[in-house]
Parts: sequence; C-alpha cells; structure tokens
Amino acid sequence: QVQLVESGGGLVQPGGSLRLSCAASGSIFSRSTMGWYRQAPGKQRELVATITIGSSTNYADSVKGRFTISRDNAKNTVYLQMNSLRPEDTAVYYCNANRLRIGVLPSRDYWGQGTQVTVSS
Repeated sequence: QVQLVESGGGLVQPGGSLRLSCAASGSIFSRSTMGWYRQAPGKQRELVATITIGSSTNYADSVKGRFTISRDNAKNTVYLQMNSLRPEDTAVYYCNANRLRIGVLPSRDYWGQGTQVTVSS
C-alpha cells in the first residue's frame, strides 16, 4: 500500500523556520514528481513547490526565495525547508506524489494526511 507520511509541522513565530518531511513508499518515490501543497481555512488547496525525478524544481510565486524543496532518493523522502515564515503561510501542508505513467497504467496522484503549520506571534 502506498503511504506518504508527513512530519515537521508546528507553531512558529513570524520570521521563523520549519522543515517539513515526507517519507514515501519506495515503490512510488523513484517514479514520482514530489510536491507540497497547502490549504488554508476557507481557501482552495494550492501548489507550494514541486521537484521532479531529475530534481528540477518549481515554486509558487508567494514562496520563492523563502522555501526550498529537496529530495533524498536514498531515503525516499522529500523535504520542504521554510524560512522567513509569514502569518499567511499558515495552512495544512500536504505531501503529494505524482506517479508517472507506467506502461498502460495512467499517472496517479497520492496524498499524505497533512501537517498543520501555524505562523503566529
């Protein structure tokens, strides 16, 4: 069974830092673009950052220069380093694995359970 297990959320003051981790089943990690999304209360889920199998990255404009996504293929883990956090970064952060098409199997998305990040003084 595919699992994405997130950790690292919590409460932090504005300007602080947090690092989120997402451990994925080995069966999908090596075949997936990994990403982080977030959903604030009353808002739609939005893309934060993605990283491809080849480690190309993409960021939402709102986090560029503050957040860094990375992946450790030996540990099947993707990270999101969040610096200079702002109150508007408060949300539930979700790990995503977009598994590429394999033969006749279409691509597929997998999601973690989410981890709360709260930025407040």
